[in-house]
Amino acid sequence: MSLRTALSISVAGLGLTAASIASAEEITIATVNNADMITMQELSPQWEQATGNTINWVVLEENVLRQRTTQDIATDGGSFDIIFIGAYEAPIWGKNGWLVSLNDFADDPEYDLADIFQLVRNGLSADGNLYAVPLYSETSFTFYRTDLFEKAGLEAPTEQPTYDAFMEMAAELHDPENGIYGTCQRGKAGWGENMAFVGTLANAFGARWFDMDWQPQLDSEEWHNAVTYYVDLMNNYGPPGATSNGHNENRALFKDGKCATWIDATSAANDVRNPATSSVADVTDFFQAPKQVTDKGTGWFWSWALAIPESSQKVDVAKDFLKWATSKEYFEMIGETKGWVAVPSGTRASVHEDPRLLEAAPFAETIKNAIFSVDPADPTRDPVPYTGVQFVAIPEFQGIGNYVGQQVAAALAGQLSVDQALANSQQFALREMTRAGYIK
Repeated sequence: MSLRTALSISVAGLGLTAASIASAEEITIATVNNADMITMQELSPQWEQATGNTINWVVLEENVLRQRTTQDIATDGGSFDIIFIGAYEAPIWGKNGWLVSLNDFADDPEYDLADIFQLVRNGLSADGNLYAVPLYSETSFTFYRTDLFEKAGLEAPTEQPTYDAFMEMAAELHDPENGIYGTCQRGKAGWGENMAFVGTLANAFGARWFDMDWQPQLDSEEWHNAVTYYVDLMNNYGPPGATSNGHNENRALFKDGKCATWIDATSAANDVRNPATSSVADVTDFFQAPKQVTDKGTGWFWSWALAIPESSQKVDVAKDFLKWATSKEYFEMIGETKGWVAVPSGTRASVHEDPRLLEAAPFAETIKNAIFSVDPADPTRDPVPYTGVQFVAIPEFQGIGNYVGQQVAAALAGQLSVDQALANSQQFALREMTRAGYIK
């Protein structure tokens, strides 16, 4: 398809109707301030022009987005017609009746719902009903600077390294006098910020959130070892003020050449390896996120996806936008306007098989394989009653995960000892799980 064709996606191809154009609406979309969502904002005038509809974008930092959308949807507030959510919220909110079912997308042959990876569709569904469609999906792996490894005489691991070995690498690479830190990891408090990394780190150390009786395990030796490691790693080899750094801040630091290593979302690879957006595009490569006593749950699973709250009064228009923003044509539009290296990953089989993507982003196959290596149903060394790798798929986890994230951030800042942070976390989780009826 030519660029002109991609930019002139027909109204029929979008699943739009003449009636929807005649009765133009303004829809409000709540989104996170990540690079792929910013690209969507830049390209969305194409949809507005084709349909006559307009978009009011509400762009929020990740923690704020989760707070605002959770409050609005739980109270039937009706502030948003489309919300960006993920593999944690979609099945829970869908089961609660808070989201519009998107099952009818399967009836549109041009949209080709089956082209979206089954693993991803399953993660955005509950009881056989689809409640969100993905912009991109991801696991986590290690970004590293090939030039700094070469300068230090280090060889990148060809097999999954341990966290002990990773800390040795960070120590060798740490050069703060020249503005380069051995590693940059998430420190900003939040279940989807620091706990996304710390949760998978804890899995590697053999920890789990709950045992088979839903008893919290946050004061266990495994959690103590993992969080102690995290605090030591970041205090010795991380940038100053790490408790202010989430995904976006660390991404910016890495792209600016300040970080030798970074364990984070595979979806960031398109941006980091893009010469138009990154100063280290040509000297960045990847290896697996480390393991320690186990390799289970060492890379997370996530999708950033679009969903429609039941409270929306503009469901038909919102569905039209969802089809446009996650269609094959949309991904092709990104490739032809922003470069194929910028195309979001982990969503559609046809995109990952496109030779233009494979030529521009040869690491795309690595990303796909990494995503499919994750098993949310078997995330930990010891058995657990929950699914989810870096989160626990129960409604109570959002509150528990945020609290634990605050305690871990306080330990990183030196405001609490690791033991006190975990004791507080255990007490809070025990109270919440008892109150919710999991513990009798």
